[in-house]
Amino acid sequence: MCGIAGVVAIADAAGPVSREALVRMAAALHHRGPDEHGLYRDARCGLAHARLSIIDLATGQQPMVDTAGDLVITYNGEVFNYVELREELIALGARFRTRSDTEVVLEAYRAWGPAALARLSGQFAFAIWDRRDRSLLIARDRLGVRPVYLCAHAGRVWFASEVKAIFAGDPAIPRALDPVGLGETFTFWSVVPPQSVFAGIEELRPGHARIYRDGAMTEWAYWQPRYPLDRASEFQGSIEDATAALDAALERATALRIVRADVPVGSYLSGGLDSSVVAALAHRAIGGRLRTFSLRFADAEYDETGYQRAMVARIGSDHSEVMVTRADIAAAFPTVIRHTERPILRTAPAPLYLLAKLVHASGIKVVLTGEGADEMLGGYDIFREARIRRFWARAPQSELRPRLLDKLYPYLARGPARSRAMARAFFGRDLDRAAEPEFAHLPRWRSAMALHRLFTPDVQRAAAAIDPVARLIADLPPDFRSWDFLARDQYLEVRTLMSGYLLSAQGDRVAMAASVEGRFPFLDTGVVELANSLPPSYKLRVLDEKHLLKRVARDLVPPEIVRRPKQPYRAPDALAFIAADRPAWIDELLEPAAIAATGVFDAGAVAALWRKCRDHGARHGDDAGGQLSNADNMALVGVLSTQLLDHELVQRAPEVDAPLNLRTVIDHVSGHVAASPGGA
Repeated sequence: MCGIAGVVAIADAAGPVSREALVRMAAALHHRGPDEHGLYRDARCGLAHARLSIIDLATGQQPMVDTAGDLVITYNGEVFNYVELREELIALGARFRTRSDTEVVLEAYRAWGPAALARLSGQFAFAIWDRRDRSLLIARDRLGVRPVYLCAHAGRVWFASEVKAIFAGDPAIPRALDPVGLGETFTFWSVVPPQSVFAGIEELRPGHARIYRDGAMTEWAYWQPRYPLDRASEFQGSIEDATAALDAALERATALRIVRADVPVGSYLSGGLDSSVVAALAHRAIGGRLRTFSLRFADAEYDETGYQRAMVARIGSDHSEVMVTRADIAAAFPTVIRHTERPILRTAPAPLYLLAKLVHASGIKVVLTGEGADEMLGGYDIFREARIRRFWARAPQSELRPRLLDKLYPYLARGPARSRAMARAFFGRDLDRAAEPEFAHLPRWRSAMALHRLFTPDVQRAAAAIDPVARLIADLPPDFRSWDFLARDQYLEVRTLMSGYLLSAQGDRVAMAASVEGRFPFLDTGVVELANSLPPSYKLRVLDEKHLLKRVARDLVPPEIVRRPKQPYRAPDALAFIAADRPAWIDELLEPAAIAATGVFDAGAVAALWRKCRDHGARHGDDAGGQLSNADNMALVGVLSTQLLDHELVQRAPEVDAPLNLRTVIDHVSGHVAASPGGA
């Protein structure tokens, strides 16, 4: 896994980019690839690379030039079927100088052109410069595991794995937050590509590619999620057949992510079903003692230590833990936001950053995680809620049907009448819109959109210029309304929360901040295609979420983990920032002058929110039982993260003083060409 960056001239007057600009871009991505660095430059294109060496440690240096000297690649990620593709390409006459998947991608493009993208199974973002027709291809993996950003400025297109590298490449590129991107974030918890939170910066959409040629740009989707249009197009086997098929697909996906690495591979272990299944399959595949890593929380409400240790005992792993306190979250938060490069409404990425640091300190570069299981196999409460609410919508006046919500949230039945009434009102809104695409997600989107009240009037107006929900719905696939309701709800969850938040802020960004690569067996191409083909009842059986995965898990994990109620991964949110001994930066960024300087939030509204949160802290101290409301938690975390983002990446220039190990330098402008074995 690596960091990529580069620039291509789209106007003749732009001329070659400076070597210093490429060095700055590589340095800004040093954390993504601290092992080696490389540069390529000619009259039209410049490429930079920061390498985290995982496959072909000896000869996989980048940027890499193909055997004919026509194609140059900078590549981030892994293509897990590269061994099979290599054999196909050799049969077609290709000759290889390295054992890397990088060279396979390069030769696949030479052999098949853009059609090669549909053959790649993995997690990647890359750029290929074709010197023959002076075209630049930029592509991103199907589900958006690996990021790539783009910016057109002064006759050039700049791109990079992270926005900070674009800003480092050309300090003249304007740095400003985009109100539309902020509006999306304070709706979906994330932007939806191509939107970003920075004005003038785009994020390439998952499953998409672009070609820049002769001053023009062409973009297309080389892959889109597909779900059955009718029963005849569903998986046709019994649930026993589906159990066996999922077991085999997950076993293969997990084994591939272990054997296709030339470094040791570990596994995260949360104590939940998903990571436990992955750890069990990894233990089976590794043929030795697996390294596992877990988060523990000082707050008992968030801690899953008992389940983690039950799984460790089951597989006999070599286990390491990190205990996270509220103070740890507050201390790490500025660094986390510098790497997420977006506002976040939850602190959950911060503990995962601390966990990745533990993995790095343990000498492990690659970890498996259970991410994607909920989205692919129907695991979230939102899917069960939507089923109940659609059932309720058939008889809106029913007193019995909404009581099914008590099965999801037993605290509703035990709570006071006022709380039950509020919950009924929350879930009972828009029952007349049960057939609409956004029905399942509207309650949560509306909760987040209520935070728009914190914006200044100017930002509110600018954000409202584009309705984020309407824009999302207008861009749905043509077959969307022919899919089952569960498939529709899954698609929107993947399109919004998974790619932009879970795989980014909670995934790639915090892991790569510590130079650790995450791998996701549940997002393997074969697993995804199987999961998407399943009848809805195999995934969500009445109200039993991830029913099929539980069947797979029965022989892999302890029964108490299979039976346990779903506990979403969470961390202390506002509570992490309101202690009397909190870091000074919190009060500084929430001062009215600092709020006004950023220009995003209304100083009076933030002052009232901050006062309420401080009063709560004074009353309850360390008592975890005195919780702030969900709205206040999201509001404070959202304001603080936005303030930090502005402070770290808008008001300040990116730090680019990281040491570089330049193994590959191919500079056709200066005539200096000193390449590694994989180079020219």
